[in-house]
Amino acid sequence: MSPISRAPWAATSAALLAAAALLSAPSTAGAQQAPDGLGPFELEGFVITGTPVPRSATVVGSYVSILDGAELRTLGVTRVVDALRVVPGLAVVQSGSFGGQTSVFFRGSESDHTKVLIDGVAVNQAGGAYDYSGLTMANVERIEVVRGPASALYGTDAMAGVINVITRRGAGDASGSVSISGGTYGRLDWQADLHGGSESTSYALSLSELTTDGIYDFNNRHENTVLEGSLQHRADERTWLSFSGRYSDRSYGFPTNSAGEQVDENQFTYGSETTLNAQVNRLLGDRVQLSALAALYQWNGGTDDQPDSPADTLGFYQFTSLDNFRRAAAEIRGNVDLGASSVLSLGIELENEDQRSFSEYASSFGPGGDQTTYDRTNVGYYAHALGEWAALSGNAGLRVEDNEQYGTFVTYQLGAGYRFARTGTRVRGTLGTGLKEPTFFEAFAQGFTRGNPDLQPEKSLVWDLGVEQTFGSSGATASVSWFDQTLEDLIQYTGVPANPGDPNFYNVAKASARGIETEALLPIRDFFVGAGYTWLKTEVLDSGFDEGEGAVFVEGQPLIRRPEHTFTAEVGWRHDRGSVSTDLRYVGARSDRDFTTFPASPVELAAYVMWNAAADVRLTEAQGGRPGFTLRVGVENIADEVYEEVYGFRTPGRALMVGGRVDFGVSSPW
Repeated sequence: MSPISRAPWAATSAALLAAAALLSAPSTAGAQQAPDGLGPFELEGFVITGTPVPRSATVVGSYVSILDGAELRTLGVTRVVDALRVVPGLAVVQSGSFGGQTSVFFRGSESDHTKVLIDGVAVNQAGGAYDYSGLTMANVERIEVVRGPASALYGTDAMAGVINVITRRGAGDASGSVSISGGTYGRLDWQADLHGGSESTSYALSLSELTTDGIYDFNNRHENTVLEGSLQHRADERTWLSFSGRYSDRSYGFPTNSAGEQVDENQFTYGSETTLNAQVNRLLGDRVQLSALAALYQWNGGTDDQPDSPADTLGFYQFTSLDNFRRAAAEIRGNVDLGASSVLSLGIELENEDQRSFSEYASSFGPGGDQTTYDRTNVGYYAHALGEWAALSGNAGLRVEDNEQYGTFVTYQLGAGYRFARTGTRVRGTLGTGLKEPTFFEAFAQGFTRGNPDLQPEKSLVWDLGVEQTFGSSGATASVSWFDQTLEDLIQYTGVPANPGDPNFYNVAKASARGIETEALLPIRDFFVGAGYTWLKTEVLDSGFDEGEGAVFVEGQPLIRRPEHTFTAEVGWRHDRGSVSTDLRYVGARSDRDFTTFPASPVELAAYVMWNAAADVRLTEAQGGRPGFTLRVGVENIADEVYEEVYGFRTPGRALMVGGRVDFGVSSPW
């Protein structure tokens, strides 16, 4: 289903890439507000991704979309990736069924050019890659999608933007819910949660599981179990602490080969993710806030493909791999209130990445395998300033990266906005640079493929301009943005190095991406109508080593799997006792490659239209000791559209989901 129905788009569209949510104060029920937002705060109406302290979404500089978790779940959205599909400027690519490798192309950039955060913890692999297939909506409070380069704050990977998944914070009397739904493709989803809080302490806990038999005839089961929670505590008037954690365990059986053909009876991938985040915030007087953060992300997973039968002894008939990746970070930041709604932030971040990999195979040519261990440390120093002066707002940020592998790099970001109060018009713009580090394999691989330790980070230069319009007190809004980004020093593989023993990876390719993003929302009493459109133009400026029309980079041609035109629309009705909504998404034609041939051949993925609908009705209210019950029905891909997001790989057809949720109150443990 579509996540479009939420607070007015333009009013909730804008964020300042000048600083971060990593050390922002946690939401605390009943908290007092310190000068200029340096103390505890309520999240409603504020943007926290990209700001050193919370700022109203209507005054800060760059373009951000805020997706409300509760509304998304009401519309039947169970996966974060489905919420992102309707965000202007984002193109989602899923390799086949539920649980298949899923990537997001942000404003036409590469899929590893976006920083992904869970409660402020970076979850990108070394080199920027992230598989979105395991992110569920079960305990999500909101998702903030920040456009534009954010390396001036977040360092590597934030070349095109930031996606921050923020989990629920408890407040008020203790309450909870249990929900379950089932439907097509053997889908069974359930969730149980508990949350609440007092003036000094709040908490939230959630356990959920998603299972499905998948869309293929055999070996396509997907299971994903997630446990997550958060705790906030106010020790005194000047000190507050926040903790959050998330653990997921998932598996995905895939019977397909690289051509999307069903050929393997027992091939599957597995993995577990852990994120931990601890923050301490202390007010030093009325104008200085000191914050400290410790964050950990760990991934353990791999692939297992045993022989299909005793007769399976030809070619490469057995393969097993296991990867362990850990990203640990510590950060200290000082926020100084300069008066007149201006804040200066100074910080230092220490981050270590290490990866251990193991693989083995059996083949008719004999057995083989490999073991590797990689490690690197980075120190980032940054300064950010932001301010508001009547109708004008602005920001500036600078970061120096000192990385033990690729040396020292500097990134910057500037932004400004101006509101014409009488007309309801606001103009904004940003300019900045970004970087993305090489993967460990690209830098250090040995054997048949040789890494290049002299690789430099990939870089971006991005600017955008936007106009937002509000129409009186009706809640109607509209916005339009123009962006332009250049991607340089893209890392490319060559199978034929110039000299024997030379590396296979070099910084050689270059590309550009520019486009227009528009969106509008019109609320009419209990009804709402929303629409969004993205026009995207990508072009390879330097193809590097690639040759031939089937190469991934072809000079003068667009980047693969990025649609030129994307359109979304939604109509809905909301009432105290329920809601009904329907949404339509058009994704234009995209170029791709058929990698089953050698050399690969160019193909075009046809345009498609996705039509969804959802309804929920509250049958009983939760009051006193009586629980409440809500019935939900949803249909995805109503027209049973046949389409591909990756050439050769099928996607789900029409799917029906029916379920319900029980809400209840419990005695507070505090």
